[in-house]
Amino acid sequence: MKKKYLALALAVVFALTAVLAGCGSSKPATPAKPAAPQKVIIAYTPWTGYAALFVAQSKGMFKARGLDVEVQAIEGVGDRKQALAAGKIQGMAASIDVSISAAESLPLKYVWAFDSSAGADGLLVKPAIKTYADLKGKQVAYHKGSASHLMLTELLAKNGMKESDIVPVDMKASEAAAAFMAGKVDAAVTWEPHLSKAVKAGGKLMATSKDTPGLIADVLVFKEDYVKANPETVQKIVEAMAEATAFLIKNPGEASKMVAEGMKMKPEDVASDFPTLKFYDLKACLEFYGTAAKPGPMYAVTKKAAQFYVDQKVLKAVPDVTKIIDSSFIEKIKK
Repeated sequence: MKKKYLALALAVVFALTAVLAGCGSSKPATPAKPAAPQKVIIAYTPWTGYAALFVAQSKGMFKARGLDVEVQAIEGVGDRKQALAAGKIQGMAASIDVSISAAESLPLKYVWAFDSSAGADGLLVKPAIKTYADLKGKQVAYHKGSASHLMLTELLAKNGMKESDIVPVDMKASEAAAAFMAGKVDAAVTWEPHLSKAVKAGGKLMATSKDTPGLIADVLVFKEDYVKANPETVQKIVEAMAEATAFLIKNPGEASKMVAEGMKMKPEDVASDFPTLKFYDLKACLEFYGTAAKPGPMYAVTKKAAQFYVDQKVLKAVPDVTKIIDSSFIEKIKK
């Protein structure tokens, strides 16, 4: 009986030894794969001024920095702001005036300037309309609360008129151009590529953004809390914008093809838009921003746009623009 117990004990010892030896010789665990980068969605309205977004995406400038960026078209001004407020998108490419209109309910930061319009926005009228006075009582299509709205009020004021002198028809830029070409309205404020198409269809170009220099400029904005929580991500996106803008300025032909693919346009249409825009590379961006101590033109443009929305009763007062204009990210880029 003792021999049986002894044999059993020895068997247990040998079994444990084999198990322990097996554990000791096992291969080290495979290291876990690094977590995929969090997706960043940047919304835009169809506008060739945002070319840098498509160049950066097409040339892999976001991916090279470990970013997963999606560029999403949202034409409606209100829709874009609502999507940003709800967290459905993280960033927004928009004109300065559109961005400042959300200042009271949606604290934002301007982190990059794309461009300013130098003829890419315009007022279309029927050939029979010769002067601004002829617009009295006429239907004018434009997107309320957009850059088109701001430009129209500026043009009217310069010519001794008010918005109340016309019959406003609220439409998005593409819809306004389509309604004008269909003869449904007497005039329309829109932008490229719709502007050129309407002129080719017989429309008369009464004024363009060349008549309101510096008024319409476009920026990349993020919610203030997103910037505070994700400064490294924002910095990388801004760096990609600087690289992409430098590329498109040097290679407009190649860049126009990338933008055309992203915006579902013809490359020749995009190429014809580029001369009507002033793209801001890093140097121009720094000059446009300036600093809080020595403000650049962006400060005056933002204040003017804010006053417009105070007059429209969208804002209660002109906000402190020094809390909105953030040049820290562009200043960190190596020149």
